[in-house]
Amino acid sequence: MEFNDHFSRQAGIYLKARPTYPDELFDYLSIISPAHDLCWDCATGNGQAAVSLSRYFKQVIATDGSQQQLEKAIAAPNVEYKVGVAEQSGLPDSSIDLITVATAAHWFNHDLFYKEAQRVAKPSGILAVWTYGEATISPAIDELMEWFMYDYLYSYWPDGRWYVRNKYETLPFPFTAIQTPVFYCHRQWNSEQWLNYIMSWSAYNNYVARHNTDPIQVLLPKLEPLWHESEIRPVTWQLHMKCCRLNTGV
Repeated sequence: MEFNDHFSRQAGIYLKARPTYPDELFDYLSIISPAHDLCWDCATGNGQAAVSLSRYFKQVIATDGSQQQLEKAIAAPNVEYKVGVAEQSGLPDSSIDLITVATAAHWFNHDLFYKEAQRVAKPSGILAVWTYGEATISPAIDELMEWFMYDYLYSYWPDGRWYVRNKYETLPFPFTAIQTPVFYCHRQWNSEQWLNYIMSWSAYNNYVARHNTDPIQVLLPKLEPLWHESEIRPVTWQLHMKCCRLNTGV
């Protein structure tokens, strides 16, 4: 399978800069999972979700197509990291209680991934895919970031990113969805931390690769009057989730 690799170049900053997911999300997934033996965290990246899931499951298999991402992954005793693409996991049939995809399902070949998920899931196993959308900081900063992300960097986003823009509402999902609670990621960041987050974006790195210049230099003169260097601001991302039970007729 071809792997759409958008993050190996920035694996180090990705680990440092990306927000973590709330404990309430993993509490919820644990409650609806039919058992707690084996979880597959697909497209794990740096293992952010996998490590949280390891508190609830006897074992977590965490796969990613990027060796560079896995080299930066967070270690946990019951998390096993493996190089592998979403569409060909190499996992046994009917072995998984919970399949999770954190902020990555928009990059997949959806038909092939969903077939793979059905193959490896136990009867009534859970599939949960989610992403965070645009952050909210303040009305003025949010407006500026809307311009930077979707005007200035518009042509540098890979195609799958538009599923995120649409809050996963248009993401293919050929299953009966479970209604889920709404979850949020919250951080208290200064402007440097926010700029590090921008540097983890696929569009940012595509821009740098194409032009050999830093687009943040265009953003900074507009951002600095709105967010002073020493100022700590709350940053919030809403999560958008699709969740279902697989193989319920088995």
